[in-house]
Amino acid sequence: MKLDSMYQEIILDHYRNPHGKGLRDGDAEVHHVNPTCGDEITLRVKLDGAVVEDVSYESQGCSISQASASVLNDLVVGKTVGEAQQVQEAFLELMQSKGQSEGDEEILEDAVAFAGVSKYPARVKCALLGWMAWKDATAKALAGHPEITTD
Repeated sequence: MKLDSMYQEIILDHYRNPHGKGLRDGDAEVHHVNPTCGDEITLRVKLDGAVVEDVSYESQGCSISQASASVLNDLVVGKTVGEAQQVQEAFLELMQSKGQSEGDEEILEDAVAFAGVSKYPARVKCALLGWMAWKDATAKALAGHPEITTD
């Protein structure tokens, strides 16, 4: 099986069987819209101290934005905020690589499947929608809990 088709299968699997979908209690909520295509997400973050306890969301849009939100859930829940931010930065770097990076599978796990998306600027916004929402919701949650450090 070619790598591209395997990556396509990972994206389709996350699209068909999304992880974390359905809004649950959280410490902060944000709503993001991709104005170029109309994809949107409402995302909630729940922290337990400095640990990301849960990421839940309701979203609509293309398979890339939906699958990316599912992968995000898998990658950040259970990690400290600092660790999760490192994963988010690695994913952002992959998306900004314009197809020049394969991503670090040890850090990004299933998210490396989005490497091919980085070649298409219009699709990068789709892949980043949930990640940017997570970043903003986490910042909002941390602002409400100044005692939590992310170092």
